[in-house]
Amino acid sequence: MPTHKTAKRKTSDPQLPTRFSMVRSFQLADFVTLGNGVCGCLSLMFAMKALLTQNTDFLFSSFWCIPAGVVFDVLDGRVARWRQSTSLLGQELDSLADFCSFGLAPAVLGFACGFQKMLDLVVLTYFVCCGLARLARFNATVASLPTDQHGKVKYFEGTPIPTTLVIVGVLAYGVYYGKFWRFANPMFQHEGPFASFSQAFTPEYVWGGEISIFPGYELHPLVLMYGVSGTLMISRRLRIPKL
Repeated sequence: MPTHKTAKRKTSDPQLPTRFSMVRSFQLADFVTLGNGVCGCLSLMFAMKALLTQNTDFLFSSFWCIPAGVVFDVLDGRVARWRQSTSLLGQELDSLADFCSFGLAPAVLGFACGFQKMLDLVVLTYFVCCGLARLARFNATVASLPTDQHGKVKYFEGTPIPTTLVIVGVLAYGVYYGKFWRFANPMFQHEGPFASFSQAFTPEYVWGGEISIFPGYELHPLVLMYGVSGTLMISRRLRIPKL
């Protein structure tokens, strides 16, 4: 009569992978890359929390998550070269983390700062799609790009998506100095916080104001920095040396 252990062994499928096999296959660099993804997710959630609570502390926490993501993005490549361990999984993981931290999160931060008109949303969506296309193109063409003696790609086609940190810096500067977001900005506490979204995002409280393109369709001119950034990301004629 078979024992319990023998019966259990017979019913288990030898074709099934071991438990947590995907996590076990991660290299050290992959865990660093996940840190980048965590920063992007936290940035998104802090931005939503800021809108719900009208608290700039959450908004600044969202801003700070982006440079933290850049640090992880730089470190994962260095760790991979140090350990001489690269994989297709790591490459895809890196792109997904970058899209979350430097594509989606900056666009949501733009929305949180007041770029909420219909034409603003068109520009922000264009920016996100450009980031997505740029990362997909890199993954599809990286094998054909020229490399140095260490196997490192010599240049980027179009601006790297982490350069959207510049946009986040502009937004953070604007919020800090009261050019955006008049809910509970510390610079304007003596005026009392606004409790109404309609008051907080009126043209005089969104840096650069707004212009009317068509009747009923306004645009905040500053949102065009997203359009410029997206266009530079997908350019194939612009080649940025990789440091």
